[in-house]
Amino acid sequence: MKRLLLSAAAIAMAASAVQADTSDKRIALSNNYAGNSWRQAMLQSWEEVGSQAVKDGVVAAADAFTTSENQATEQAAQIQNMILQGYDAIVVNAASPTALNGAIKEACDAGVTVVSFDGIVSEPCAWRIAVDFKEMGRQQVEYLATRLPDGGNLLEIRGLAGVFVDDEISAGIHAGVEENPQFKIVGSVHGDWAQDVAQKAVAGVLPSLPDVVGVVTQGGDGYGAAQAFKAGGRDTPLIVLGNRQDEMQWWADQRDANGYETLSLSIAPGVASLAFWVAQQVLDGAEVPKDLTVPFLKVTQDTLDETLAGTPEGSVATTNYSLEDAKAAIASSM
Repeated sequence: MKRLLLSAAAIAMAASAVQADTSDKRIALSNNYAGNSWRQAMLQSWEEVGSQAVKDGVVAAADAFTTSENQATEQAAQIQNMILQGYDAIVVNAASPTALNGAIKEACDAGVTVVSFDGIVSEPCAWRIAVDFKEMGRQQVEYLATRLPDGGNLLEIRGLAGVFVDDEISAGIHAGVEENPQFKIVGSVHGDWAQDVAQKAVAGVLPSLPDVVGVVTQGGDGYGAAQAFKAGGRDTPLIVLGNRQDEMQWWADQRDANGYETLSLSIAPGVASLAFWVAQQVLDGAEVPKDLTVPFLKVTQDTLDETLAGTPEGSVATTNYSLEDAKAAIASSM
């Protein structure tokens, strides 16, 4: 399900850059968290693309490391260790947009290329790859407004507290509510982008809430929310989903049973593979803008069956990006 729109002109433009040999270069992934299906799919994407690149002789190594506690201090120490190990590039999914900046600057000063994605960093020497998370949040409320023009009460399920992605999506949701004042957020919980955590959090707050017409989410929490509403004896509201296989299967089952209709959207976990290729291109001598934006994957009623069929059980809808995709993304951002 390619969501990058590739053009022959863009690829040709990127390919015209002066190239160097990266076969002896070593790239490492610094990942702050692996506790949900999105992160597992992200790590799988890195492994598939990175191991193939090593096999093909494009790079010498594409190693992945995940911290155990999702703490910025632990990830900073991990990055410093990667510098000492002599990696030529470090790809980072960061625990914080600012708390890692010291370690990122150390890497840059040591001549290491740093590319951040998903959880991006603000240190100017690093590259950044992200979707417009704020717009992703805003579009959820915009969609609800088309389905529920009279508005009503909303429950917000957030992600990991203190993480850039969580803050941005939540800001977009609240901006959407400001644009559509017929809606009111009457409760907010952290689901940590995990179904079991979200289900427990929603179940805990649900008895204190008035009737809810919609649930705005961040991904990995929709199915858990649906289960909590069912267990609590509440009518199922319109829940915006996040491309996880279990929640899309639930959506399909509800659609077949009673015509349930909703929207699902998320950043593709395969963005890790795009970050790998961007790092490789920087090492290859290509001119790469510091900031790249990729579109988020959106699943609609019309594309649900196709997307679900292509998503492994327990995983997330995604795509692995190729070197040509990276070249096109770079060229389109120039």
